[in-house]
Amino acid sequence: MLCPEHLRVQAHFDGEVDALSALEIERHLERCAECRELHAQLSRLRASLRSELPHERVPPALAARLAEALSAAAEQGPDGPAAGPRPKRSPAAARDLVRLRPFWAGVLSGAGAAAVVAAACLALWLPGLRTEPLAAELVDAHLRSLMPDHLIEVVSSDRHTVKPWYAGHADVSPAVADFEAQGYPLAGGRADFVDHQRAAVIVYRHGAHVINVFSWAADGHSLPAEQTRQGYRLLSWRVGDLQYCAVSDAGWEELRRLQELMRTVG
Repeated sequence: MLCPEHLRVQAHFDGEVDALSALEIERHLERCAECRELHAQLSRLRASLRSELPHERVPPALAARLAEALSAAAEQGPDGPAAGPRPKRSPAAARDLVRLRPFWAGVLSGAGAAAVVAAACLALWLPGLRTEPLAAELVDAHLRSLMPDHLIEVVSSDRHTVKPWYAGHADVSPAVADFEAQGYPLAGGRADFVDHQRAAVIVYRHGAHVINVFSWAADGHSLPAEQTRQGYRLLSWRVGDLQYCAVSDAGWEELRRLQELMRTVG
């Protein structure tokens, strides 16, 4: 009999679960040999498909429709029209993004097929849009933190208390400082699960606003510097091998000011 969690393990492998569910599944994998083997099989299958599938040229007509669909999706975005114009992909660029077996290269045609291929490209090959699930994770984590007793695990305005706490609770140790004199008092910190890592979260307050500053090990995929999701602003930057992202309903200028302050300490 299959483990009852096998479907959730597959969903986790495909990146289709939220951050909280991902954490639960990661913990399950630590103690379930059957699900670990399933996860390993899926990893081997993905690696095999990516290495063995021949690189095929997409028919020009399909490539043109695909480029148009990708451009429309990029301009619209998950939360409505984008703030400014974005460059459109040429048919040649779209062709280079798609890898198909000869059979599929022959049968894929029409608007429905273009939509299928566009969805695959959006999920697997477009670096800019691959960050969308991560942005959703960050907003979900921010929203969870606003629930009673979820915001702070170590309550202190002393960086010498907050920073050492991360050593046993998170995978990274970010720069920590109290900016009360500048209007950003340090409230404390906690750990959260972001991008399959135990991220360190520094909690600041600015007036009536809570600002969660997430930090985790950068993996080569950068978040957009600024974006808005579900009414919350996400301001991202890197320092060395650490990725930072401040999430709040505070204004852009307030977040940029905190970013500047944090850059002065590391």
